[in-house]
Amino acid sequence: MKKLAAISLCGMLAVAGLVASASAYAHGHFYGGVVIGGPIWVPPPVYYPPPVYVERVPPPVYVEQPRQDYWYYCQDSRSYYPYVQSCPSPWMKVVPNTAPSVPGGPPPQ
Repeated sequence: MKKLAAISLCGMLAVAGLVASASAYAHGHFYGGVVIGGPIWVPPPVYYPPPVYVERVPPPVYVEQPRQDYWYYCQDSRSYYPYVQSCPSPWMKVVPNTAPSVPGGPPPQ
């Protein structure tokens, strides 16, 4: 009787295992196995290099500087500084037509 009970128990366990594995296999996956102790294998982490950012530098912008060379004109004497050293009216800043041939520094105050 003990022999018959042991055989039937093994048979039931075998059938239950087949049913479970057939169901998992039918879905394209098979999960199973028996692990008794032993090391646990863990996959090493995967490290990706940091992303590379390329900064686009805009081309340089060249700005023409305003002219700094002015001649100073006195309306009362109808002449330019330094030919006239003083002017009763306010001096007028005049942009020369050509390169200054007369040193045209600021008028005296």
